[in-house]
Amino acid sequence: MFKQNYFIKPAPIRFKQFSRKGYALFSCLGREVIIGTLSVATLAYAKADGISVREDLSTDSLRREEVGLDEVVVFGSRAPLTAWQSGEHVEVITSEEIECSEASTVNDVLKLATGVDVRQRGGFGVQTDISIGGGTFDQMVILLNGVNISNPQTGHNATDFPISLHDIERIEIIEGASSRVFGASAFGGAINIVTKGSERKSGDKDVMIGMESGSFGTFGVEGSASLFSSPTPSKGWLAGGRASAGWTRSDGGTKNSDFNKVHTYANTKWSNEKTDLDLQVGWSAQDYGANTFYSAKYDNQYEETRRLIASATANRLIVPGMSLHGTLYAKHFGDHYWLIRGINGSNKGENKHRLWVYGGSTDFNIDWHGGRTSVGADIHWDVIRSLALGDHTRRHESLFAEHNVVLRKWTLSAGVHYGRLWQDIRNNKEKEAVWSPGVNISFRPSYNWKLYASWNKSMRLPTFTDLYISNVVQQGDASLKSERGATLKGGVVFRTNSFNATISAFKSHGRNMIDWVYASKEAERYEALNIGKLDITGFSADTKYHRGTLTIGLGYAFMNEKHWSEREIWRSLYALDYVRHKFVLQVIHNILLPHSIEQYGKLNASWSARWQQRMNGYTPYWKIDGKLEWSAMRWNLYLKADNLTNHHYFDIAGVEQPGLWILAGVNLKL
Repeated sequence: MFKQNYFIKPAPIRFKQFSRKGYALFSCLGREVIIGTLSVATLAYAKADGISVREDLSTDSLRREEVGLDEVVVFGSRAPLTAWQSGEHVEVITSEEIECSEASTVNDVLKLATGVDVRQRGGFGVQTDISIGGGTFDQMVILLNGVNISNPQTGHNATDFPISLHDIERIEIIEGASSRVFGASAFGGAINIVTKGSERKSGDKDVMIGMESGSFGTFGVEGSASLFSSPTPSKGWLAGGRASAGWTRSDGGTKNSDFNKVHTYANTKWSNEKTDLDLQVGWSAQDYGANTFYSAKYDNQYEETRRLIASATANRLIVPGMSLHGTLYAKHFGDHYWLIRGINGSNKGENKHRLWVYGGSTDFNIDWHGGRTSVGADIHWDVIRSLALGDHTRRHESLFAEHNVVLRKWTLSAGVHYGRLWQDIRNNKEKEAVWSPGVNISFRPSYNWKLYASWNKSMRLPTFTDLYISNVVQQGDASLKSERGATLKGGVVFRTNSFNATISAFKSHGRNMIDWVYASKEAERYEALNIGKLDITGFSADTKYHRGTLTIGLGYAFMNEKHWSEREIWRSLYALDYVRHKFVLQVIHNILLPHSIEQYGKLNASWSARWQQRMNGYTPYWKIDGKLEWSAMRWNLYLKADNLTNHHYFDIAGVEQPGLWILAGVNLKL
């Protein structure tokens, strides 16, 4: 999975006037559209899946030049900017790339992003740690349509998504310190998942059902439906929505790794020329054998997790060049864990948690002669009731300010996040105030080239597990300090119609870093600890070539860490278990068939290979996956194989990954 490139440049069509809505004529042409006049107010209101503009014209409201609509607005800043405009580098994985890949879950997709470290414990993303740029699983934020869905109890449960791959329009990956954009928890970066249906036209509807089965008793079904219409055409309203659901079960590929997964998701939208309303709700449930997930000493662990998310978002164009954005959100997490399957009692390792997060945010954007300014605020509460952690409530108050200057070839973005954080309201623990400033800059000498650089500070609060857990295998520390850090990074992007390349490097410095460690060889429990200072230096290179039905992608990432601590550490479980070398290769191609067979569809193949070397005593490994897909207009059949070489490997100490896993499936569009 590599940074998205837009290869096809068909003959343009010219309009003198246009509508920016999803149901307008040019939205469904499937061709590049050239517009005579584009206003700054229109750009400020462009939606994430919708139209966008060439960067060198975005601030020139009346220039009579051709504008290619070949980009999308991404979440790399507080104000809406396209990926090419942004001073921040945002990697985009599109739905087309996801559908062609052999991935079964979001975690599988992210494995092929060179800057992302995916440490999987169980099959099908049942339990996975995801980190960016050498960080840990608690140092990043995961968003769904721009709404934070991360779990403040622990990042171990971050990936029990309420959606399937068929729901995803694209995935955006932002690497490096991002607190000034996404808040206190975005210490090392952010991942934003954008679902389908943001830009549709009246009359659009589709229904899909799918089924797959394979190795280790794996079986799953899923379905989705969407409908968009104009209930009040005279007033320009477009309404619609999308709903999906799925269930998967398996005996698991290793001992005590059986699982049962259910997810449901619904999204509805109402919009006209000035107002957008967006509601989403999702629920997921996972029951799984946790093998040696949290301790190699116990191979009969078991866990049940539940997640419910809901949000309501409104965008309002007040006057040309001025808009208001607001979101209300709520999340509920349930987690029931047994250190020994079926054995109850907190003194026996049983943990039961109930966690609620609720709050709201607002952003005010204005375009003026000096650029584009965005100011915003967020307030939310985390409330946990736990058998093992106790009862705690904390409040986060955040203020954001950002200013963007978008010139013909330059973008300068500077901003700051100010957070006041009450660690534990119920127990009168003191508050802490944190400033996280940052600046991004990009230079685009031509359509083909972009150079970018940034410096940003960030922070992270300890999770509830870091602070309060206490059982026979782990011990938290209520006196942990918040992590603080800063990242300096830069890079260059080159693109043509058939080739795309990105080279980047970064240097991060962190202090008060939190890790789970064995303090000595004789230690029987691992403990949460501020391990001191940690410097990370990294480099990555990605290339992608596309010609006709052939796509080839190559990527390589290198990282090195330097750690200073006043306390001796015998073994690190997370912070020092980083990937030093990672190489990825992906090839997608057509398989030629006799003409008599081609008329019934096309046959494609996708292959991916990943080699990585993890530090702290791990053995390097190769992993090769493949997929064959026969598709027509209303159906597709596929056969995919995970780990073709049947190689057993470790991403986390003591947790062996399964060998060859084969799945066959069918999807029907009704």
